[in-house]
Amino acid sequence: MTTTARTSDDHSAAAVHEARRFFPQLEGMRALAAIGVLTTHVAFQTRAVGLPVVGPVLGRLDLAVALFFALSGFLLWRPWVAAAHASVRHPSVRRYLAHRVVRIWPAYVVVVVLVLTLLPDAKNADLTVWLANLTLTQVFVPLSLTAGLTQMWSLSVEVAFYALLPLIGFALVRVRVGRRVPALIALGALSLGWAWVALALPVPAGVEPKNWVFGHLPWFIAGLILAEVAGAIELDEHRPVARWLRIVTRIGSRRWLMAAVLLIAYVLACTPIAGPTGLGALSPIQFATKMVLGAICGYALLAPLVCGDGPFRFLTSRVMLALGRWSYGIFIWHLAVLAVVFPLFGIVPFGGDFLLVWVITLALTIGVSAASYAFIEDPARRWLRSREKRSHERRRARAEAPSETVTSQTVSDTAINAGS
Repeated sequence: MTTTARTSDDHSAAAVHEARRFFPQLEGMRALAAIGVLTTHVAFQTRAVGLPVVGPVLGRLDLAVALFFALSGFLLWRPWVAAAHASVRHPSVRRYLAHRVVRIWPAYVVVVVLVLTLLPDAKNADLTVWLANLTLTQVFVPLSLTAGLTQMWSLSVEVAFYALLPLIGFALVRVRVGRRVPALIALGALSLGWAWVALALPVPAGVEPKNWVFGHLPWFIAGLILAEVAGAIELDEHRPVARWLRIVTRIGSRRWLMAAVLLIAYVLACTPIAGPTGLGALSPIQFATKMVLGAICGYALLAPLVCGDGPFRFLTSRVMLALGRWSYGIFIWHLAVLAVVFPLFGIVPFGGDFLLVWVITLALTIGVSAASYAFIEDPARRWLRSREKRSHERRRARAEAPSETVTSQTVSDTAINAGS
């Protein structure tokens, strides 16, 4: 093998390794996102969102969903970045979808079945509600978001993004590295018009098309752009990196600057320009503004963690890493737990007691989520890894078998010829 070929193979291997790199600080940030979603729902059901000053701040913690979406966009887009920057093969779509299904559905199905079977406000659900929730198509089916499961609209959007991601990847696979970020920015800007398109769609009453994935693309694209920026620095050491990309990376690594950007964007999001912080309807311009501000918040939170060198002692502490592992469980279980907390502890819904309800709900949700991870999520992921390992070993055995047959045949022929 030549030096050039060897260098190319080494670079490809490094790119694959970098694409699979684990960011412990992002695990801690995922925990904060899950707790943010829990907090805003507790604030709503205790009427804390109506308090002066602090109410809008608590209510706008629904932008924790933007952080979740940006995290997903960043982590899932990295293999596509490696394919573009290091000329390695694009990710296997089949493997990618299998991992998404196994990551999402096992624990999710358990939550849906238990809530629709046992929760008093949800157990009389009809077949339509059952099917919509089990298939994560709630945002397309009228009035299918039910008690204990209303937060799942965002999981429905995320699953739609999982299906859309490979299409974006293939669309950009031949786009030059320097043009990928502008292309993603253009896609995000284009998606801001979805709020107006949604108004013209002939959908049944009870369906809100603004909550489809096209409307929330800016929140995902914030993560995609961050993956492109980080990938340009990490994977393009063998060639010059555009000066503007290095500037963007340096800006993103400055924690105090990003904290200031986050603060400004979040304060603006708490004002009427981003719509009400409760259940009120958003005008198209308010919805588009909320998408922009949410994307900025997500990027500002993640950029220092990806572009900076650390340390990130709080986010990488043992407690935060554990909460990060359980964050999916915190998200899917917390509303069911919250629905039980009120009658169990004799607390009247929408009657105040925010701090008490928050502490009880968080503590119980963490316990349930830890069990969910230990007995459902982790075993499902280990099963998939074991299945993939066995499949890989079978393919390798089949690949080696012909060469062994040829070698055996050659030895036999040699022996026959020698005998002759």
